[in-house]
Amino acid sequence: MKNLLFVLLLASLVSCNETYTSKKRGYFKIDFPEHRYRLLDEPGLPYSFEYPVYANIMRDSTFFDSNPENPYWRNVDIPGFHARIFLSYKMIGGKALYKIPAGEGKYKDSLGINQFDKLVNDAFTLTNKNEVVASSIKDSVFRTKNGISGVYFKVGGNAATAKQFFMSDTAKNFIRGALYFDSTPNADSLRPVQDFLQQDIDHLINTFRWKEVK
Repeated sequence: MKNLLFVLLLASLVSCNETYTSKKRGYFKIDFPEHRYRLLDEPGLPYSFEYPVYANIMRDSTFFDSNPENPYWRNVDIPGFHARIFLSYKMIGGKALYKIPAGEGKYKDSLGINQFDKLVNDAFTLTNKNEVVASSIKDSVFRTKNGISGVYFKVGGNAATAKQFFMSDTAKNFIRGALYFDSTPNADSLRPVQDFLQQDIDHLINTFRWKEVK
């Protein structure tokens, strides 16, 4: 029921565009690089956004050892912090490639159609898988000045990914993002870095735009 309310809210957001900003916390000072950004605007890519100059854009070429269902998945690699923002793009109404268990730790392909309400439900389901280790899961609906609507998730505790979000125009495009670290999750040790990268995630969201692909 809650997910259905989010679907209806996203579909009806038509005003009050604003800059998305998460709440900040105070911790011991650590020397971090200056927040500066450059534009990702690849020809043929159905979206654009700005990302940190200390990060690299990598095309995600694997999905459970198979190719993703489309060539528009990207990773924002941040090597200085051993971090990565995974961006998985879905075309609403387009072909969906699912991986279902086939026994003995293996998976098999299952084809379907990407439906908006299912994509939203999947995003909530993936986030809620952290409930076992999460101390809290908070979600909030946003709409940026660029007219981009979505939901942001904050996962407390030692979750594998404490920052997750998705954005959609509800008709054609859907993208999900998640921040991961190449280390064992530890909320206390990772929190200063997570808080630093929060500004970069906020900037990505606020500069994000959908594009027409010809």
